[in-house]
Amino acid sequence: MTTRLGSLNEFCWMDIKTRDPAGTAALLSRTLGWRFAVDEKDWRKATRVSVEGCPIGGVSDLANPVYPSGTPAHVAYYLAVDDVDRRTAAATAQGARLVVPPFDAGDQGRIATLIDPVGAAFSLWQRHQFPGWRFPPRLAGSPHRMVLICDQPDQARHFYEETTGTSLTCADFITAGGAGASGPRWELVVAVDDPGSVVRAHDDGRASVTWPEETGGRLGRWSSPEGLSFLVRPREQ
Repeated sequence: MTTRLGSLNEFCWMDIKTRDPAGTAALLSRTLGWRFAVDEKDWRKATRVSVEGCPIGGVSDLANPVYPSGTPAHVAYYLAVDDVDRRTAAATAQGARLVVPPFDAGDQGRIATLIDPVGAAFSLWQRHQFPGWRFPPRLAGSPHRMVLICDQPDQARHFYEETTGTSLTCADFITAGGAGASGPRWELVVAVDDPGSVVRAHDDGRASVTWPEETGGRLGRWSSPEGLSFLVRPREQ
């Protein structure tokens, strides 16, 4: 695993938005070894996701009235930038659609949410007190890379370079293949010891694993009943 994932101008956090927090936590704990627990130090008593004690994300319940009715389950990913307001302006100038204008998330940081020109959602995150995920290299179950599969990967790559002012070292832009391909969205690649164990974890039929043709069979896609998905690959030793 490259250790730059989580650095400035790389993705640094995820928020799993689900209507079944308990069921999602059980599935991901069994499959990827993630742990879900209430952060007692957080005034919101938010649920945090961790691997081997290292925080990698949070969980939001879509039943909360703050979310519009009908909001689908999804994973929101935060891209660390130096200045949210300036980078938001750069993104919209490059054709992104602003969904949530920049605002301060308490003393943790400043955030904005957008849809990029190829249709994938992402959030820009300017760190204050909260830096995002931190974990040692090659930790099993930890974030490895980010992948965006879309119809115009070169356009997408150029957009993020223009938005951040540099290339995203830990991101891959892949051409979508065939009519059955999923809509454009960022997906996290998780490094696991045994990808086959992810497949075997679904004997109860509550989730599925497929092997997207776009990745040449190198990555398996884990999908929950709600449509939450993560890509898995063998961990580097």
